[in-house]
Amino acid sequence: MKKLISISILIVLLDQITKFFFKNKTYIITDFFSFDYTENTGAAFGMLKGFNILFIVVALIVIFFIFKYYTEIIELKKSKPYINYAFAFLLGGAVGNLIDRIFLGYVRDFISFSFWPTFNLADSFSTIGIILIVFYILTKK
Repeated sequence: MKKLISISILIVLLDQITKFFFKNKTYIITDFFSFDYTENTGAAFGMLKGFNILFIVVALIVIFFIFKYYTEIIELKKSKPYINYAFAFLLGGAVGNLIDRIFLGYVRDFISFSFWPTFNLADSFSTIGIILIVFYILTKK
């Protein structure tokens, strides 16, 4: 549990610091990649704009289930240590964006690739966590 909390807190801090740093800024690195601050009231790809309460509830449910099941999978964490990171990444990402939604009413995004919607570190860590969990599910015997 200590590892889950420690890694999650680090992710939340990194997420919030970078969101603060890039607020209202644009840094064009190449035509392909830039840091371009935007405010997103929707979900991934800007879908469901204006449903902030729904996203807050979903994030709280995700956080609840992470804590509920994290303590029940002791053997899995010993045999597949990356699961610790999967849950920590997902928790840190959920909390990072939840803070924005509760206190600002939107999520701050700033990482921009020319072929993809703008996102942030919380989105990245959540995605990595989900990929690790899906990998475990697909490869378990």
